[in-house]
Amino acid sequence: MIRKFIAHTSPGKSRIFALADGSPDCLEAVTSLGAEDLHLTDKLVLELNDFLATRNEAELAAVLDALPNPVRMAVNQFLAGRCAPQPGAFNLYGPLEVVREAYFGGVDDEFEEYVSGAYMIGLGIRITNEQREDGRVSWTIQLLSDEVMLPASAELRGWALPEAVKVARTWIGAEAERNVVHEALALADAAGRTGQWVRVHTVYQSDDEDLESSGGSTFVVDVFDAPIPLDDDDEDAATALFA
Repeated sequence: MIRKFIAHTSPGKSRIFALADGSPDCLEAVTSLGAEDLHLTDKLVLELNDFLATRNEAELAAVLDALPNPVRMAVNQFLAGRCAPQPGAFNLYGPLEVVREAYFGGVDDEFEEYVSGAYMIGLGIRITNEQREDGRVSWTIQLLSDEVMLPASAELRGWALPEAVKVARTWIGAEAERNVVHEALALADAAGRTGQWVRVHTVYQSDDEDLESSGGSTFVVDVFDAPIPLDDDDEDAATALFA
């Protein structure tokens, strides 16, 4: 995953790089600007990083239109090949990191208190249910460094849907009558008790296309027409056992 764009400027030339996740992380060359275009270096890097968060092509296109055709082609080719949309990976302030992961055996008062506290201080939240080989069901909560941010026109979703799985129902916080956290978790718990796979996440949606404008946070609950998946650790252990 491309996390960030940066530039190295020397007399007469700027080289644009992308910082990519890896073991270790690495830099990938994107393009170079000649002496006549050095003044556009900072603007290009700014719009490339904004593009990672917003997928808004208009501002980036305006900068690229002022650059030579080979630069435009190199940037567009890199974006097409290495920067596929990844909902929930970025917001306006950069990549979102998992800062804490917790596990609960069921949706109870302690579970709700944990989620409410994270929601109150503005952390991003992702929750899913998983099943162990012994049949026990648990809930995994990932807390992200910040909330996913969406413009007003975007679909209210900050977690990409899994492939080849149908959604039986999607519930959003606007449907809540009193307590959005309690009602989101109650729905998730009820669906989980019937053996359905459930995912819960939070998003922040602005009132217009400017992500820095006013807006609000809410919950999204997806109930899938699929059984609760096997815990990743159990699945890996089973694979190793029979390999």
